[in-house]
Amino acid sequence: MLEFRTLDVFTTQAFTGNPLAVVLGADGLTTAQMQTVAREFNLSETIFVMAPRDAAHRARVRIFFPTAEIPFAGHPTIGCAVLLAGMDAESGDFERHLVLEEEAGLVPVTVWRRGGVTEAEFTAPVLPHGTEGRVDGSLAEALGLTPEEIGFGAHRPGIWQGGPRFLYVPVASLAALARARVMQPHWDAVMAAARVDSAYLYTSGADCDVRARMFSPTAGIPEDPATGSATAILAAQLMASGVLSDGATRFHLRQGVEMGRASDLFMTVDVAGGALRAVRIRGAAVAISEGRITIPQP
Repeated sequence: MLEFRTLDVFTTQAFTGNPLAVVLGADGLTTAQMQTVAREFNLSETIFVMAPRDAAHRARVRIFFPTAEIPFAGHPTIGCAVLLAGMDAESGDFERHLVLEEEAGLVPVTVWRRGGVTEAEFTAPVLPHGTEGRVDGSLAEALGLTPEEIGFGAHRPGIWQGGPRFLYVPVASLAALARARVMQPHWDAVMAAARVDSAYLYTSGADCDVRARMFSPTAGIPEDPATGSATAILAAQLMASGVLSDGATRFHLRQGVEMGRASDLFMTVDVAGGALRAVRIRGAAVAISEGRITIPQP
């Protein structure tokens, strides 16, 4: 049997945020077995913890959608780091610095507990950058919106990558964001043209800097309550929209509101010489459950 924990990530309140399964002691599992376990949990992501290749690091990890492995993801990184640091620490407040070996590269994470709240902040392992693909003209139809509801100010749709890749869609209002939904067959056409399987929609928030939603039905995620990797890559979209200037800019983002799983994500973007230098994502996590799961047959 394999030990596992579940946490809600990017929240301080149980049963909100983005659920995560963390499978411990996964060193002997094959890729196929990991995929089977991830499909069984059927959460947006499951992370598997193994011994590190370098003893100076805390762990090697692999991350899976219900349908495929991905090289990096934000809410598994935050949740796993919170869990491992908590396992290492004594009771009470603490601060820990650890490195996770992810498929996209080394991910440094700082974890701290203060006043009973445990948070973590990671530095994105890959700076977001442009990638191949084009924005199809049926984008509005693919989201059940009108063309006038796509874009605001200097914000226009874009395709960016930083490990995973996403189509970024600025929408004109919170009302349009709330009405957005996946509409076939336009959705498949838009995803094929953009060479992605996920769309991240965002607009200005009333109680935060940015409100967002993320759809990825072909990856087994009809909608994601909080997407840390997409939040990190959003930095490139904001840079292209003229939002960022030299120095450190901080954002509070909310996602999952329309799903009833409100999530709070915090992003710091470092810019120097008109170029992105670093992106850091911060969030809290709370423990939900623990147990054991059968090891799938090879």
